[in-house]
Amino acid sequence: MKPARRISPLIGILPLILILAAWQGLAMSGRVTENQLPSLYVVVMRLLEQLASPAYLSDVGITLFRLFVGFFIALVLGVGLGMAAARSRVGAAVVVPVVRVLGPIPKVALYPAFILLLGFDHSSKIALVVADAAFPILLATLHGARSVEPKLIWSALAAGTPRSRIVTAIVLPAAMSSILTGCRIGLVISCVVVFLAEMITSTDGLGHQLVIASRSFLTVDMFVALIAISLLGLVLNFLLGRARRFFLRGFPEES
Repeated sequence: MKPARRISPLIGILPLILILAAWQGLAMSGRVTENQLPSLYVVVMRLLEQLASPAYLSDVGITLFRLFVGFFIALVLGVGLGMAAARSRVGAAVVVPVVRVLGPIPKVALYPAFILLLGFDHSSKIALVVADAAFPILLATLHGARSVEPKLIWSALAAGTPRSRIVTAIVLPAAMSSILTGCRIGLVISCVVVFLAEMITSTDGLGHQLVIASRSFLTVDMFVALIAISLLGLVLNFLLGRARRFFLRGFPEES
C-alpha cells in the first residue's frame, strides 16, 4: 500500500474529530442549554440504548428497505437506459430529451404526485428515491459508455466477439469506473431522499423518528436520528468503496 493511501483516511477523519470535539466543547461550555445542544456522550449513550430496542431497529430496517429497493431499481434503470442511449441512435433520441427536460426538476417536487398515485406507504417513498437516484447513474453510464475507445470494440469484433456480447463484454467493463461513480452519488442522494420522504409523510422509519423527537422537544432523540442516518450513509459509502475496488481490480487507478 502506498504511503498516500495510508495518510488519506487519517486526513478524512480529522475534520470529523474536530467537529465532534467542538460539539462536546460547546455543550460543556455552558453557553447553550442541554435542550439546545445535548452533550455528545449523552447522545451516544442514547443511540446505544435505542439500538438495543426492537422497535427502533424496526424503524432502521424500514428505512433500509426503502433505500435499497429504490436504489436497486434506480441502478437497473440508470445503467439500462444509459447503455441504450450510448449504443443506439434510437435509444439516444428517446432518452436524452427526457433527461434534458426532467433532469433540472427537483424530484422532491414530484412527491405529492407520487403520494396521490401510490399512497402513503412504501411505494411513494421508493418512487421518490428512484426518481432522484436514477439520473446521476444514467448520466454517468452514458458518459462512460460514450467514452469507450472505438478501437476496443473493433478489436473485439475482429477477434470474433459476437455483436450481441459487445455491450456486456467490452462496453460495460470499460465504463464500470464511471458507472460506480454515478452509483456513489446516487447512493448518497438515496439516503437523503428516503430520510426526507419519511420526514414529510410517514409513520415509521428514521425520518419519522426525527420529526416525532423534534415535535416533542426531545433534543437527544433528534440528534440520535441524525447520527443514525449519518452512520448509515458512512457504512453504505464504505461498502460501495469496497465494491468499487473489487470491480475495478487490475485497473491502473486501483493498483
